[in-house]
Amino acid sequence: MFKKLPFILMTLTFVLVLAACGSKNDAGTTNGAASNGSGENTAAELSGNILAVGSTALQPLVEQAGQKFMAVDQYKNVMVQVQGGGSGTGLTQVSEGQATIGNSDVFAEEKLKDEAKAKELVDHQVAVVAIAPVSNKDAGVTDLTKEQLVDIFSGKIKNWKDVGGKDQAIVIVNRPGSSGTRATFENFALGTKVEDIQGSIQEDSSGTVKKLVSETPGAIGYLALSYLDDKLQVLKYGGVEATVENVEAGTYPVWAYQHMYTKGEPDAATKAFLDYMLSDEVQQKDVKDLGYIPVSGMKVKRDAAGNVTQ
Repeated sequence: MFKKLPFILMTLTFVLVLAACGSKNDAGTTNGAASNGSGENTAAELSGNILAVGSTALQPLVEQAGQKFMAVDQYKNVMVQVQGGGSGTGLTQVSEGQATIGNSDVFAEEKLKDEAKAKELVDHQVAVVAIAPVSNKDAGVTDLTKEQLVDIFSGKIKNWKDVGGKDQAIVIVNRPGSSGTRATFENFALGTKVEDIQGSIQEDSSGTVKKLVSETPGAIGYLALSYLDDKLQVLKYGGVEATVENVEAGTYPVWAYQHMYTKGEPDAATKAFLDYMLSDEVQQKDVKDLGYIPVSGMKVKRDAAGNVTQ
């Protein structure tokens, strides 16, 4: 018995040493971190699929930022897909769990009839968009008042000559009722909802609206600043141009926040993408380059009821 004692003690010592080494190794990978060989830990790479659906006014920004996000090495295993369909579609799909993010030009409580469902959504405001009335370049008009726009979109004025333009029939290119762009235009340019009149054209996509207005004689519509170019006549609103400076100062009223809603708090990959949307890389480059306005540049605020404050 006594002859075996040294061997037993040696065995116990060896077991304790192994246990101690195992504890050190466990501590080195706490919280999913991995050792980089220099004694420091690096965060594990994110992975997942993000589907952002909704506003076509916001779509160009989210698509461009999504491509840049996926090119960042630490996000290479995250897939970002972006689809249009309008703000109402985006809000409905994110509420029902069919999309990760619902892109919207309007507050959720403005669009979703179910108040409880609206309260489940978390708002992430990533930019401001201005909406401008636009016409075919041959219409012969550069400026319209609020009253003239109401009369045109309600069908009371049917010819451009009645607002100082050519003797040309007016063709309305509108967005569907689910569109946040339409809601913004009706709320802040017209001040009232209007019914679709006979003979008007209705399109789901801002891109299609742009194409139709630019190619159809007598056409009028409305688009986000991100879609404007010299193929269209951008109309002043009561003498005020739709510029970034006028929107920021509050002198041009037809604008809205660009919302990216999630159902509850976002998962790690989605949060990383939303944080990227608010980074200087996107806000000071993509947002401005595409004709949007950083939220930080606004000198006025607007709530869900439409109230504007300094």
